[in-house]
Amino acid sequence: MTTLFPPTALQSSTFVAALEDGAHDPVIRIGIGGWLYAPWRGTFYPDGLAQSRELSYASARLDIIEINSTYYRAQTPSTFAKWREETPDGFMFSVKAPMFATNRKVLADAGPVVEKFVSGGVAELGPKLGPVVWEFAPTKPFDADDFGAFVAMLPEKIGGMRAMHVLDVRHPSFRSVEYLKLARNAGITTVFTDADDPASFADITGSFIYARVKRASAKFVHGFKAQELDRLAARAMIWASGGEPDDVPRVEPSRGPGNPRPVFMLMISGDKQKAPAAATALRRRLSGKRPS
Repeated sequence: MTTLFPPTALQSSTFVAALEDGAHDPVIRIGIGGWLYAPWRGTFYPDGLAQSRELSYASARLDIIEINSTYYRAQTPSTFAKWREETPDGFMFSVKAPMFATNRKVLADAGPVVEKFVSGGVAELGPKLGPVVWEFAPTKPFDADDFGAFVAMLPEKIGGMRAMHVLDVRHPSFRSVEYLKLARNAGITTVFTDADDPASFADITGSFIYARVKRASAKFVHGFKAQELDRLAARAMIWASGGEPDDVPRVEPSRGPGNPRPVFMLMISGDKQKAPAAATALRRRLSGKRPS
């Protein structure tokens, strides 16, 4: 297998259609979580860069940014539209859905919150709207009936675009065949978090990969040893080529080769000050070539 290839600038609707008909090359997108972080000023962001220009600067050097603020509070349609206009064509955002939908005892009651979120302006991101991440608390266990009711209420489309839902499940009870069956039947991706805590799993449940890497260290210029960045790049390539890496934890054994699939890999947390350096270094490794 050859090594690496660049992200393709596809709109969200055609991006998802490519997963269904197999007619397009897969996509690897590398990014970070958020863009407003003081330690990045003077390290990632040049000295003197206005804070109002940080999103524009970051999006010109990365492929995707996960919006975290939406987890805690609603954003206005005009804010989403502003973010869309400040970023280049082909760029994508992933968006955390509100905690009020997922941080509750009975998920089946979340319908009004889900509807308010999907109709509340996020569609203003237009073709730059990528995965929507539904994050569940580490204390929230898997209940097949309640969780199934929640998954069933997630809309197929947001603002006329095919929705790309992602489930970020953290309680150990989700490491089960029953959960995998539920997520696969719904065609919804499960977040793989590369970290010691929470203990995650990389079984593929949807038509794309969403990986959050939390192991960056301030000891290294680019957050990782060169060999570790090479390993992450190889992992992304295997996923994108339709395979399953052998260096990730699973509930079930690998299901063998599948169709090429898009990959979203984000440097998040760990020593957060190193996230942009790690992402840009990994992105350089993923430029210029295609998988076999």
